[in-house]
Amino acid sequence: MWRRGSSSSSSRSVPPAGYYVPEDSGGSMLTSVPNTFPEGQREPINIILSGNSDEQVLQDQQKDGGLRNYFMSIGFSGECLGQHSGSDQEANLGDGNGSLNETAVIRWDYGDPQLGTCQETIQGGNHFRYWIQNGPSGNSGAIFMALSYELPISLQHDIIPNGYNLARDWLIGNITHSTIPTANLTNGTTYSGNTAFANFTYHTDILYLSGLLPDTNIGINHNLTVGGPGVNASDGLVAILDVKVTEQANKS
Repeated sequence: MWRRGSSSSSSRSVPPAGYYVPEDSGGSMLTSVPNTFPEGQREPINIILSGNSDEQVLQDQQKDGGLRNYFMSIGFSGECLGQHSGSDQEANLGDGNGSLNETAVIRWDYGDPQLGTCQETIQGGNHFRYWIQNGPSGNSGAIFMALSYELPISLQHDIIPNGYNLARDWLIGNITHSTIPTANLTNGTTYSGNTAFANFTYHTDILYLSGLLPDTNIGINHNLTVGGPGVNASDGLVAILDVKVTEQANKS
């Protein structure tokens, strides 16, 4: 289910980085999570799909090689039979929209774009919420994504150890078709890769940046079980994706 679309290219204003830093305008790279214990726990927004990406990729749709088609190219689809499960989280991207619920939740599809997310809902796996930075004071069109790897529903969908950082890097591994060494990543690490779905091929350049997210256990949801010796629940790195369409279906 796609509840809000991205803004048109004519109204976007994209800074060189491809996004506005939420904290510069009162926002945050941490989500607000309801009903946590203790109260006020938050989850890291650990991937940004840059507003410098191709315009068609930033359109919140499956047709014409849009955002949903790109998600399918990296192994993720919309929720099981279009039915939303789990609690909504809010994020303030500092774009003048204030705090908004996620646009949608996208789940690992286990190789089946139609029904695989039903398996993820039951068995657990990688998933993410996302928000679009399209407010009146910061309309970059960038997609802000909060990834985590969850346990099966029988275990209340708790997050696996190191599950925020690993979820980010397993998604990046889907793009690069390689294993991303989470423990060895540093500010400025780069990767690239090609993916395809429904006759659209995408090239993605990836840049890991520090300084956008805190490197901490403090205040991070599930931190008692997600963090561990020498590993914070949020390692402070955000992967920036710049996505270009390199091949697309012929139009009749």
